[in-house]
Amino acid sequence: MGLEFAAIYSSDLKRALDTAQAIADKCQCSNVIVRENLRERCLGDLEGLTRSEARTAAPEALKAFMKNNDFLPIPGGGESLEQLCVRVQNAFEQIASGSLGKRVVVVTHGGVLRTAHILATGLPCSGKVVNASINVFRISDEKDWTITCWGAASHLQDIGFLDTGFGGDKLSG
Repeated sequence: MGLEFAAIYSSDLKRALDTAQAIADKCQCSNVIVRENLRERCLGDLEGLTRSEARTAAPEALKAFMKNNDFLPIPGGGESLEQLCVRVQNAFEQIASGSLGKRVVVVTHGGVLRTAHILATGLPCSGKVVNASINVFRISDEKDWTITCWGAASHLQDIGFLDTGFGGDKLSG
């Protein structure tokens, strides 16, 4: 018998939602809950642009993105790192408080996971977050965060996924 999950939470973006549904089907969990607050960081005017395209199409947004200022939002409605951190903390803690004593799955994006890592450890994670990797967070009812597993990806080896690096294309990450 495999792991049982009380619910599967997912970003509303297609790639995450497709992954959440595949997990739900495999684990026979019919409770997929879609949450907009699990989306990747909003990059404002940089959305959909490569770094090369951003240099000409959105130079001020790129400049803001590249600055080491956690409180500077990206022009065009983008989030600052502080805004992302608050959103991720609220999202995960809401899920945890509604799921005390239960095991749930959260399907989200690399930037959200990197932010959750900082919330749990106080330190940035090193390296890339592998797409479809397993990262296990425990959030107590006192809102103490711990990581019990980070970056597990052995389940991807048999399908050749890890041979492509981190699963993204050459323009990602």
